[in-house]
Amino acid sequence: MTVGGAQVGLRRAAGADLPALVRLLADDPLGAGREVATDADAALAPYRRAFAMIDADPAHLLVVAVDGPGVVATLQLSFLPGLSRRGALRAQVEAVRVRVDHRGRGLGTAILGWAIAEARRRGCALIQLTTDTSRDDARRFYERLGFEATHTGLKLPLRPAAADPS
Repeated sequence: MTVGGAQVGLRRAAGADLPALVRLLADDPLGAGREVATDADAALAPYRRAFAMIDADPAHLLVVAVDGPGVVATLQLSFLPGLSRRGALRAQVEAVRVRVDHRGRGLGTAILGWAIAEARRRGCALIQLTTDTSRDDARRFYERLGFEATHTGLKLPLRPAAADPS
């Protein structure tokens, strides 16, 4: 795809992309507090487990945009069957990130456009995403692409269960 006059490739993420993906996730105020951006094997272990599950499941697609050898953007696209909306398939977009030095060139618009087209190609009735309420710029970006804030999302962090003392 051509973005800002440059050719950017879009492909399925590979295991070798994992350190770059984690760096993208950690490169913002929210991610900096919850991600561990290091190439150390121990730190990457939970990301490797998650990547293996995503990569093995045809209902999930983790893609990267590459400019030359470098990963410059990513998103995860998941396909969720459901009974509502007359058994509609929906697409869920997660973890959209564009590397700081590639922002403002249309790359985010291009990869979201690809995700929307892929959801249509797979027969989805709708595509949805969530963004943290503190991410005002992201919300405005998604709204410019036609996404509407139609629902209120709620989350419940799950902590590991305490060990049974018996």
